Amino acid sequence: MFTGIVTDIGEVLAVTPRAEGLRRLPTGRSYGRASTALAASIACPGVCLTVVEVGDRDGRTSFAVDAAAETLAVTTAGSWREGTRVNLERALKVGDELGGHLVFGHVDGIVQLLAREDLPGMADFTVAVPAALARFIAPKGSVALDGVSLTVNEVDGNIFRVLIIPHTLEVTTLGTSREADALNLEVDLMARYAARLMEARAAP
Repeated sequence: MFTGIVTDIGEVLAVTPRAEGLRRLPTGRSYGRASTALAASIACPGVCLTVVEVGDRDGRTSFAVDAAAETLAVTTAGSWREGTRVNLERALKVGDELGGHLVFGHVDGIVQLLAREDLPGMADFTVAVPAALARFIAPKGSVALDGVSLTVNEVDGNIFRVLIIPHTLEVTTLGTSREADALNLEVDLMARYAARLMEARAAP
């Protein structure tokens, strides 16, 4: 479980195809090696992945994860290449501050950044969401884009807008996101359950 508060930006060092649709993705980062354990969960652009190897490269700690075929198909992990920059967040510990909103690292789908308008000190993102997920997006609700917890400003059909503050632009990969970029989307868990309850009540 995560909060959508990115704590580091890593870089994919290599992509190695493996058996049964798995792909091992060694990722460099600035977390200390002593604080990273095998089998730990780390959100990589919002995708919860398990650390399967820890090492050092060029004076930096690195870790490797395996992405299965389903993950490669429904998230942007399938397009990661050597040099791809990735948002990173370690899993919550009991007692940690819930600074964003509860994020599970279970990406619901890939969305497209339709437009980016740079305003004084911030950026306005317009995002297109698949029709099947649009019902989970609500004004003032929460979404996670590439693992970043954000508040929805406006919704119009399957289009929504979010404002990205200067700090977020500086410390996450959203700062370099451009029109037509693909982003991982995780909808708010509460919205998902609320929609499911409404469906159950409407069922004969």
